[in-house]
Amino acid sequence: MNTKILLSATILSVLLAGTIGATSVAFAQYMGNVGGAGETGAYTLEEVLKIQSDRIQIAEDNPSTGSGTPYLDANGVVGASVIAGAVFGGIAGAFFIRGRSGKYAAMGRG
Repeated sequence: MNTKILLSATILSVLLAGTIGATSVAFAQYMGNVGGAGETGAYTLEEVLKIQSDRIQIAEDNPSTGSGTPYLDANGVVGASVIAGAVFGGIAGAFFIRGRSGKYAAMGRG
């Protein structure tokens, strides 16, 4: 009886996940709305190239501003890595310390 319930719940969850996953399709290749005559809407290729060249020019004019990525901030790359390492390292350390003693520890160690 439990096997039938488990199998039906698994099949239902796979079908449900497939249904939800199909609704989140990304259309990232389209930059604008395409009309009936083939014309594009807002944010055309020319606009994209102009915006990107302006960004490059601004970055070259102000070299002291950096890339804008806060590496040492808690919300940045290194800060988040240090916080995650501390959390998971603390959990691993607790497991290692608890593993040295207890019912199934090897005799003669600890």
